Amino acid sequence: MLKKIPHTLVIIFSLIVFCAVLTWLVPAGEFNYQTVEVNGVSRSVVVDNSYHSVEKSPQTWQIFSSFLEGFERQAAIIAFVLIIGGAFQILNSSRAVDSGIYSFLSFTRRLEKHAFMNRIGVNNLIIILVMTLFSLFGSIFGMSEETLAFVIIIVPLAISMGYDSLTGLMMVYVSAHVGFTGATLNPFTIGIAQGLSGLPLFSGIGYRVFCWIVFTVFIIAVTLIYAKRVKKNPKLSPMYQADSYWRQREADTEPQSLAKKATPSTWMVFACTSLILVVLSFLYPLTTFSVGLHAYTLVCIPIIASLYVVSGYFSIRKSAQLFILNLLGFTILFLVVGVMGYQWYLPEISALFLCMGVFAGIANSMSANGITAEFITGVKDMLTAALVIALAGGIIQILSDGKIMDTILYSLAQVMESAGKTTTVGLMFLMQAIINIFIPSGSAKAALTMPIMAPFSDVIGLSRQVTVMAYQFGDGITNMITPTSAVLIGAIGIAKVPYEVWFKWFWKILVMLMILGFLLLLPTVSIQLDGF
Repeated sequence: MLKKIPHTLVIIFSLIVFCAVLTWLVPAGEFNYQTVEVNGVSRSVVVDNSYHSVEKSPQTWQIFSSFLEGFERQAAIIAFVLIIGGAFQILNSSRAVDSGIYSFLSFTRRLEKHAFMNRIGVNNLIIILVMTLFSLFGSIFGMSEETLAFVIIIVPLAISMGYDSLTGLMMVYVSAHVGFTGATLNPFTIGIAQGLSGLPLFSGIGYRVFCWIVFTVFIIAVTLIYAKRVKKNPKLSPMYQADSYWRQREADTEPQSLAKKATPSTWMVFACTSLILVVLSFLYPLTTFSVGLHAYTLVCIPIIASLYVVSGYFSIRKSAQLFILNLLGFTILFLVVGVMGYQWYLPEISALFLCMGVFAGIANSMSANGITAEFITGVKDMLTAALVIALAGGIIQILSDGKIMDTILYSLAQVMESAGKTTTVGLMFLMQAIINIFIPSGSAKAALTMPIMAPFSDVIGLSRQVTVMAYQFGDGITNMITPTSAVLIGAIGIAKVPYEVWFKWFWKILVMLMILGFLLLLPTVSIQLDGF
C-alpha cells in the first residue's frame, strides 16, 4: 500500500521546524545596512565588509507564532487572493466565463475544418499565443502577483480544451515567470539590480532579449509536448482525479442556458460604467507608459472608453452574459494600462477586480445579499490557499528572527572566493537560486545581494552585468517551485493543485531550466556582448 503524501500545510510546517533547528546550529550574524536612492526609490542595502556576529536567537515556541506573523508578513497577498476569489465567484455565478469558453471552443472546432489550421493545430496555436503574451508581460513589467487573477480563467479553459490544470498553470503562471526570468525591461529586478551595481539602466538588452526568446521557446515546447500526451491519455496527468472539480463545473454548464437576456439592471451597469469611463477620460486624457529608458505618452483611456461604449452596447443587445464577458475583457485591459501607465500594485488591482465582480453581479440581476453570498463562497474556496501562504511566510519569519538569514548569505559568498570565473558564475547563479528560497522577493534580494556581489565580480575580473544576470536567472527560476513564494502558493491554490503534486511534477522542468540558465550565462564570461 502506497504511503499517503503529507498535506501541503504539513510539508511547510515541517520546513518551519527545520529552519528553527538551524537557528540553534548556524552561527547568528548580521550585516550593517544603509539607505540609498535607486531609480528614485529608497532601498536598504548592505554596507561592504560589515558582516559581524551577533548573539544567538534560537527559535522554539516561535514555530507556532510564526503562523500569525506569516499572516502579517503576507497580508497583502492573502487579502488579494481572497478578494480575487470572491470577485470571480460572483462573475462565475453568471455563467459568463463558461459561456465564453463554450463559444470559444465551438469557434476553434469550426476552424479545425480548414486543412491549414487543422495541420497546425488550433489548440497548439492558442497555447503558443497565450504563453507568449504572459511571458512578454513578465519580461517587460514583471507580471507576478497579477497572474493570480488569470489562473482562475486559464485553468478552466485548459480543462475545456481537453488538458489538465497543470497545463493551465504552465500557460499563465509559469510562462509569466519564465518571462520574469528572461527579463528585458523589468523595473523590479533588472532596474534595481543594475542601479545598485552602478550600471546603465537596462543596458545589455540585446542579449537579454535573446535569453528571453530561448527561455520562452523552451517552456512553450515543454508545455506542448506535455499537453499532447495528456490530451491523448488524460489518466497520465497526476491531477486526473483532482481535476474532476473543474470537469464537473464544465459539465454543469448547459449550452442552452448561455444566452440570458439583458435586464434593466444590465443596462444600468452599462450606463454607470460608461459614465465613469467618460469622466476618467477627461481626468486622464493622456497616459505615459514607461518602457525601459523610454516613455511614450498616448491618448489611451479616452480610446478605451470609446471602445467600451461601442462594444458594450452591441454585446448587451445580444445577451447579459456577453456584456459581462465584455466587462471582464476591459477589466483586463485596464489592468495592463494601470500597471504599465500608473504603477498599480495589489491595492489598485484588487479594487479593480472587486468592482468588476460587483458590477457583474448587478448586471446578472443579483440582489445585494446574493452578491455577498457568492463573494463569501469564493472567499471560502480560497481559504486553504490563504492559510498555506501565511504558513509559508512563517519560514522567512523564523530565519529572520533567528538571525541566520545574513549568515547564510555571507557563507555562500565566501564559498566563491577561490573559484575560477566559469565556476564563480555557476556558483553565483546557484547562490541566488538558494537565497530565493529564503527571500522570494526579487527587489529585496537585489537590495541585499547586489552590494556584495557587484564589487566581488570586479575583484575576480567578471563584468557586473554577469552578476546581474546570475541574480536575474536565479531569482526567476526557483520562484516557480519554492514554498516560500506567496504567488506560487496562491496560483496552485486557486488551481486546486496540491504543492506536493506540483513539486513532484515540476522539479524536472526546473532542473532543465537551471541547466539552460547556466548555458546562457557562459557566453557572458568570455565574449564581449552588447551593453557589457
